[in-house]
Amino acid sequence: MTSPATAASPLTTSVHNLGKIRILDLFAGPGGLDVAAHFLGLESIGIEWDANACETRYSAGLDTIHADVRAMRTERFDELPDDINVLAGGPPCQTFSVAGSGAGRRALEKVTNLIDRLVTAKSEEALKRIDEELSSPGDDPRTALVLEPLRWIMAAIESGKPYEAIILEQVPAVLPVWHAYKRILEGGSLPQGIKYQAECDVLNTEEYGVPQTRRRAVLIARLASHGQVALPDKTHMPFIRPKKAAAATLDQAAREQSARSEDPHSKSSGPEVWVTMGKTLRKTSKELQRSEPYVVVSNYGSGGDPKNRGRRNSEQPAFTVTGKISRNIVEAPDGRPLPRFTIPEAGMLQTFPQNFPWSGRDQAQQVGNAVPPRFGVHLLAAALGLGNDRLKEALEKMDQWPEVSEEERERLRKVGCGDKTDCPSKPPHPSVYSLV
Repeated sequence: MTSPATAASPLTTSVHNLGKIRILDLFAGPGGLDVAAHFLGLESIGIEWDANACETRYSAGLDTIHADVRAMRTERFDELPDDINVLAGGPPCQTFSVAGSGAGRRALEKVTNLIDRLVTAKSEEALKRIDEELSSPGDDPRTALVLEPLRWIMAAIESGKPYEAIILEQVPAVLPVWHAYKRILEGGSLPQGIKYQAECDVLNTEEYGVPQTRRRAVLIARLASHGQVALPDKTHMPFIRPKKAAAATLDQAAREQSARSEDPHSKSSGPEVWVTMGKTLRKTSKELQRSEPYVVVSNYGSGGDPKNRGRRNSEQPAFTVTGKISRNIVEAPDGRPLPRFTIPEAGMLQTFPQNFPWSGRDQAQQVGNAVPPRFGVHLLAAALGLGNDRLKEALEKMDQWPEVSEEERERLRKVGCGDKTDCPSKPPHPSVYSLV
């Protein structure tokens, strides 16, 4: 299998003996992490069950297996390429999301307790009991999917080829689970006593040049023999909402940010001001270009009041991009209605290239579910020790996506799904992967 990038050559990195990198992306969606890998010159392959997301991946030329992540692990693990050595993934987050029902948040204590039992289970029967507890009446079955990366880590160790690096991301409520992962990864209780160095925390994507405020719980890990690992360095200021959010200009906001700086003498070498919606969407084609100032009115209420809709202007980062982004009202400062965000624009606010070939149905949901590729570049570079030069080179070429021929798309469809008898035509586990 190939990707839009040419095959990655062996890398010279600060990671001891990592060599050629090939990434397995679980719950790959339309390809945010795979797009990041492409711009870093790395190979990747994604597992995704949703046919619409797979259509986007095929159109973009991304290596894909259209399958259920759990079925691939339990029934088809040996079909994966032998040279995979990095695991990445963002398990479905609906039950952990603030916007969801909260089932995952209520299950956090249960999940973190079951992690210890998962790594010490000595029989299939013990593993089955864990699955039964996670799917007991009243629990959302999607909650169990946050344990899938750990199961894949253990499966790789038992196959004799442990992953050399791991990158996971989810909504902030999952941070306690990542802390439990970190304890397991570093503690020596994995099969064969394998140990990793790991770090986890909640990161703000606008501090990595993404033109939206999006908070994600992140874990990165590296085999202990490869040395220390650290979360990526922040490159931009955090967005702090001005008192008059709809009226503040970028210059006003920058002055406010600078005033809050702990070291006002280091402004020239400190982080940049966050990237704005206006700057991002001015890069679009003439048909889409938004040259005049505008205000975005959120679809969601603020402070628990559904009528109190948040407002951001075009010289500020966007609200978190979700599958409901098309419901956000866009208007001129004088209240005159303007066209709402298109799918390409929503993708650009997620830092996908403006010409990324969104395909299939539910495209707004695909965009909202994706990992912002620019954020993914920072995560991969940190986890793999690629260095600042490699990082900077990748970030500078993210505006355009390479064209993919229809012949290549058809080849990827055939590789990903064969004659379609192996592809799920509906969610493989009822309600497990349903979107909200």
